Amino acid sequence: MSKQVQLLEVEPLRNLGFWEIWAIGVGAVVGDGIFLLIGQGIATAGPGSLLSYLLAGIFLACLMVALGELAVGMPSAGAMSVWVERFMGKWWGFLSGFAFALGWVIAGGSTGLAIGRVTTWFFPQLDQQLWTVIFAIGWLTLFAILNIIGTGLSGKAQLWMTVVLVALMAAFSLLGARGVSSANFRPWFPNGLSGFMAAIPLGTYAYMGAVTLATAGSECRRPGDLPRGLVWSSITFLLLYTAAHAVALGIVPWQEVTMEESPFTKAAGVAFGYAGAFIINIAALLAAATCLHMGTLYSTSRVFWEQARQGYLPAFFGYLHPRTRTPVWGIVCIWAVSIVLILLGVRDPDLIYVHLSLQLVLAWLVSWLLAAVAAMLYRSRYPQEVAALPWRQPLYPLLPVVGIVGIGVVVWGTFVGAPMALVWGGAWMFALWVFFQLYAAPRHARMSSSTISR
Repeated sequence: MSKQVQLLEVEPLRNLGFWEIWAIGVGAVVGDGIFLLIGQGIATAGPGSLLSYLLAGIFLACLMVALGELAVGMPSAGAMSVWVERFMGKWWGFLSGFAFALGWVIAGGSTGLAIGRVTTWFFPQLDQQLWTVIFAIGWLTLFAILNIIGTGLSGKAQLWMTVVLVALMAAFSLLGARGVSSANFRPWFPNGLSGFMAAIPLGTYAYMGAVTLATAGSECRRPGDLPRGLVWSSITFLLLYTAAHAVALGIVPWQEVTMEESPFTKAAGVAFGYAGAFIINIAALLAAATCLHMGTLYSTSRVFWEQARQGYLPAFFGYLHPRTRTPVWGIVCIWAVSIVLILLGVRDPDLIYVHLSLQLVLAWLVSWLLAAVAAMLYRSRYPQEVAALPWRQPLYPLLPVVGIVGIGVVVWGTFVGAPMALVWGGAWMFALWVFFQLYAAPRHARMSSSTISR
């Protein structure tokens, strides 16, 4: 039997229920963005960062729910790549899927560094730089093994980590509210409208990983659980982190917030002492862990698996272990690249947290924009198919329009001061187009012909 036939005949196991899907959406909210880089957002906009992050979360929530019809009508591990290809063509579908996966590969470096740094907080006597790397690689390896063992186990691990994370952050918000001082919210916009607008892209970076759950379509027990997960994970992370953000601002004056320590950990230390800081730092660790686990390793490997299955990527990305039904070699490859990025990031933090993070944002914005357009084309071209779906998005076309407007705001706020990032983005997209024309498209055509002749 040929490798191409094997790729098509071995399918993933459908063993993810609603709660596991919800946990992917909540847990994939980028850990370093919400726990460490939020300090930059607060320094940029002051107390007004609360509104900046809330708007960013609303933009993203609208986009997530708008994609729900596609997720129900065309459940697939390839998610954006499959949806966009159907309505806009093969190149645009390939670009959308690959860009989304590329963003998570980059996040493997930044979130890996974050989990390493957060872990060293518990051991101040250790060499911080060395042990940041050791802990980062150790956690990354553990999550890679869980992903290889099987989706059922990794989904349950994600669920429990997310439940504990939600419980800790909710407790911080409720118990910490008594320590809030209204004086810390004045002035509301110390850096003016420009500071407020500049913090919106930072908020988008913090929340943007949640769309990851769209790639769980091939492993859901019931397709209807996917849009429910989109909606309820959006509500959860918006309420959870907005409340925690407000409490942290109310406890710690915004001028004292830095990126050296999570604002939540600092606020918990002020309100509850070392024990409070210790517990909230566990939440920071869990936030980074859930991102690495089901963001970088799970989501990326599934997109690459689907694209290899269609012939766009080399066959080893499309190999599923016959027993666990997981894309083993894809996970191993992503694990190895993440380690390289962690090592590079320790030597040059700006490479990860400035240059590559801008490319992460650009890659995901491109992927989302194409997916949002596909969602609107689905409605216009196949109204009867959409009408027959067991779930449909409310208030159409409001949600995709709000999502697209949000993408425009983030593009302006992110790249107006960093035009070279757009140049570099154009360069890698052109290189990807060349790869598609010379390798991916011909291979896809050969694989399709082989399957038809079979």
